[in-house]
Amino acid sequence: MAVMVAFLNLIIMFSVVSTSKSLSLNYYSKTCPDVECIVAKAVKDATARDKTVPAALLRMHFHDCFVRGCDASVLLNSKGSNKAEKDGPPNVSLHAFYVIDAAKKALEASCPGVVSCADILALAARDAVFLSGGPTWDVPKGRKDGRTSKASETRQLPAPTFNLSQLRQSFSQRGLSGEDLVALSGGHTLGFSHCSSFKNRIHNFNATHDVDPSLNPSFATKLISICPLKNQAKNAGTSMDPSTTTFDNTYYRLILQQKGLFSSDQVLLDNPDTKNLVAKFATSKKAFYDAFAKSMIKMSSINGGQEVRKDCRVIN
Repeated sequence: MAVMVAFLNLIIMFSVVSTSKSLSLNYYSKTCPDVECIVAKAVKDATARDKTVPAALLRMHFHDCFVRGCDASVLLNSKGSNKAEKDGPPNVSLHAFYVIDAAKKALEASCPGVVSCADILALAARDAVFLSGGPTWDVPKGRKDGRTSKASETRQLPAPTFNLSQLRQSFSQRGLSGEDLVALSGGHTLGFSHCSSFKNRIHNFNATHDVDPSLNPSFATKLISICPLKNQAKNAGTSMDPSTTTFDNTYYRLILQQKGLFSSDQVLLDNPDTKNLVAKFATSKKAFYDAFAKSMIKMSSINGGQEVRKDCRVIN
């Protein structure tokens, strides 16, 4: 069964690994010239009310692009017997879909039927990073929205328990390099994680160790206090980067201190190439920002859908 799932996943990966050649910085210059301002306002207004919005939008875009390409399939609602991506296990805690809805509503009033939901999501993720103190970049536009969304396909998303080999394979299948992997992992500087994503490191780690020996002992003790073995608090967890609330390079310094929250964070030190990049980004915020922007453009250009939805939650 596992082999069959892996085979099917590879088929899907090969269908999205190429990047779109139809994207352009000026795609809406004549048809919807205010698109960037309209999206930015929706993100800014939502962030002013809820500081968790930027992390949600960034994660949403990442999860969208890693399944079927950047086609806004993560925004589609489940319908009938079909369970959509947003209701798959990795996405059930995602929120801020309303921000995309607000931007889409404003765009439909300004330039109906023109701007895709996939482009809105790509722009919103960029604006979310910038509003959090991170870099900005020019977003190529012209993506189309997909018509298929399956919760079962969210199993393709890289898991917080992945080792380095699994991470590299996952990124490589989407045309992304080892540097892209390390740079995009820096997005974990924003956001919150529930205990379920890191409990494997603090309870019954393996036959020899109850706690992952690669965890800083004092950090492990703190995590255990937050997430005890018989945890009863439904929303218990911790910030991905508890030291700051802004988009910065502290994430990499925490990894070097053995305070990466996920297994998939700490394993970046398991290879000389990725370890050197972690050290580089930990030392230079500029180097991280430049690499992150470059990798976001690359990731967000993975081929996607076929139409421009009128409503981001349903196909036309």
